[in-house]
Amino acid sequence: MVKVGETVPDFEADAYFPEKDDIGKLKFSDYRGKWVVLAFYPADFTFVCPTELEELADYYEEFKKEGAEIISVSTDTAYVHKAWHDASPGIKKIKYPMLADPAGKVSRLFGTYIEDEGVSWRATFIIDPDGKVVHMEMHDLSIGRSAKEILRRLRASKYVREHPGMVCPASWEPGKEALEVSLDLVGKI
Repeated sequence: MVKVGETVPDFEADAYFPEKDDIGKLKFSDYRGKWVVLAFYPADFTFVCPTELEELADYYEEFKKEGAEIISVSTDTAYVHKAWHDASPGIKKIKYPMLADPAGKVSRLFGTYIEDEGVSWRATFIIDPDGKVVHMEMHDLSIGRSAKEILRRLRASKYVREHPGMVCPASWEPGKEALEVSLDLVGKI
């Protein structure tokens, strides 16, 4: 299982690419040099999942401005992703790649696979341009994520990468004050 601080090994899987309306191979190493947000979810044609993926689609341009690519991942096939994209008004908004993981290989690599159910936990990974995991979150299938919060965490991750020795306090947003790592702060915050 890939964890925070570890580099994601290269993998390849089928994906539906809505911008091209095409199915092809997605090779993770093709995204080196970019920030990547992997959004694992259990299944297409469900209840919470379309609300999350639609919200990510609504924020997609903001992620792209930050130099990030979103890739959604479920254990459905790329053909099911296309059918869902064609059928659902919310999913029609998606322009980011929709990775297919019907054998659960990618989900197992990230530790999100639920063996008894054949689906993935709801999980988010933020991966830096070097391929290192800088954020991971996994939770119950009944709880949806916030695209706005994922974007905030991406921006904080970018900030600390670009400003060595700085850290972001709780709820930090661009424009707010970050903290310089210093013994002078110990016990004074």
